[in-house]
Amino acid sequence: MALLLGALVVTLAGVAVLLAVRVQALGREVGRVAPLERERAEARDREEAAREALARVQQALDALPPAVVVVDAAGRVVARNRASVDDDGGRHGAALVSGAVEELLEAALRGEPGERQLDLFGPPRRTVEVRARPLPDGALVVTEDVTEARRVEAMRRDFVANLSHELKTPVGAIGLLAETLLAEPDPEVAERLAERVVNESFRVSRTIDDLLELSRIEAGADAVQEAVPVHLVLEEAADRLRPAAEQRGIDLRVEEVSPRVRALGDRRQLVSAVANLLDNAIKYSDPSTAVELRARADGDRVSIDIEDHGLGIPARDLERVFERFYRVDRARSRETGGTGLGLAIVRHVVANHEGEVTVESVEGEGSTFTIAVPAGPGPHPVSDVAESRPVPRRTA
Repeated sequence: MALLLGALVVTLAGVAVLLAVRVQALGREVGRVAPLERERAEARDREEAAREALARVQQALDALPPAVVVVDAAGRVVARNRASVDDDGGRHGAALVSGAVEELLEAALRGEPGERQLDLFGPPRRTVEVRARPLPDGALVVTEDVTEARRVEAMRRDFVANLSHELKTPVGAIGLLAETLLAEPDPEVAERLAERVVNESFRVSRTIDDLLELSRIEAGADAVQEAVPVHLVLEEAADRLRPAAEQRGIDLRVEEVSPRVRALGDRRQLVSAVANLLDNAIKYSDPSTAVELRARADGDRVSIDIEDHGLGIPARDLERVFERFYRVDRARSRETGGTGLGLAIVRHVVANHEGEVTVESVEGEGSTFTIAVPAGPGPHPVSDVAESRPVPRRTA
């Protein structure tokens, strides 16, 4: 029995040794496998982080308005944004742009940056700028529609030039008149010269006042949102321009509007817009013709029409009449006076009211300007209006 137990113990000891050896071997194997698994997990994490970073870069590229394309040293596209895929520019325009892109990319791959501006006649007419730059392992090309930027830049140059002219002319006249006045011995001539000085100073003052009003309206300063009776807007604007209409022999007619027709907005700005359109209509109407002012409500909008029977506006000028200082007929503008800011003020007033201003014109027959703004609470359709009549003269 003792021998049997001894043999069993020896056997169990041997098994234990074998198990210990296998455990040690298995431990060494696990020790070798664990770092591999960690490396694989870390590689997966790095790959996922790279994919997320690439996705963020792609999102940033897609958010850019210009078309962006990146190529490698062999000229193969490695990245591009959505704008580069969506923008075809029209069949003819696309061919011109693609040709410019290929030429500039070839130069950029040789280390030569370049850019080109293309005028695409459309329709619609556009100006496209293509710029290419070398990269360490490839090149980058950016294609951007700069039509609006060019238009704004042209407007800025025109504004500065016209403002300089509008101020320089009367200021120069004042200086010349004052110098002549100093040496004028005849009292009657001196009086006429003094009147000219006063008139020219008023001209400068009107230009400055209009610029300040335009600046205030552009900024939306002090704008009040309230339900404004439209008939009061028409009457107040007509009252301002009645003397000018009478002086030119223009029949100013205002349709009677129901007091229930209301516009939502700032009364002072609306009066200013209508008055500027009336002023424009009177200046460019022939004597003994009529200027008609009327309003109507249609659901959630109120429309105000100013119609004249004067010179009309050439089709080529219709898109630019609301620009600052823009003159359809500069010779006629010198005769009628004005600052050239009236229609720009109208445009900004309407924009502040989330409305729109449109113009229909036939050259030689007249023009109709229409302001459409949101209606106030409870607009009433203009169906029970009276016939057109001369605007009544207010009494104190």
